Amino acid sequence: MKNIISSTFVSLDGVVNHMDKWHFDYVDAESDALALEQLRAADAMLMGRRTYEVYAGAWPGRQGEYADAINAIPKYVASTTLTKPAWENTTVLDGDLVEEVRELRAQNGASILMHGYGPVAKTLLRADLLTELHVWVHPCLAGVGDEGDLLLDQGLNKKLELTASRTLGSGVVVLTLRNPDAQDVPSVG
Repeated sequence: MKNIISSTFVSLDGVVNHMDKWHFDYVDAESDALALEQLRAADAMLMGRRTYEVYAGAWPGRQGEYADAINAIPKYVASTTLTKPAWENTTVLDGDLVEEVRELRAQNGASILMHGYGPVAKTLLRADLLTELHVWVHPCLAGVGDEGDLLLDQGLNKKLELTASRTLGSGVVVLTLRNPDAQDVPSVG
């Protein structure tokens, strides 16, 4: 059974979007190496439509080790409107998200990596399919956004277990949190 891991950047005031305003000052060789390590530990990626559109518009034209890895990895995008994904190795999940991800998670293999913490990740956490979060806490206040841009999701009350923390030279602290309620699912077929 696969773990589903969400790796997301967050500012001290809880903002997970508008990264152009606060995130990129903290990108360096150390954070790039950790991001590549996380990607290589996975055998697939899962994303929502917005993340997919940003990534599909950026990564196919880039060069380098990370670009090669992210372009080659199988990708799943949750969308009821995307019909012809242009990015190589992409499969659209257009049915019931929870059921389709439950089937993906039941397959043998490594983990499925998600970037960001939007509606898809929140839905999977509510359904106890998201097994782990890697929260990259940036030492800054973003000062932008609204409720939809926050880590907060009204009514989502979930106790997580801290299993690791790592402080990067930039001051970013990466917290690894496990969802103890993520249940084993039976194998498909």
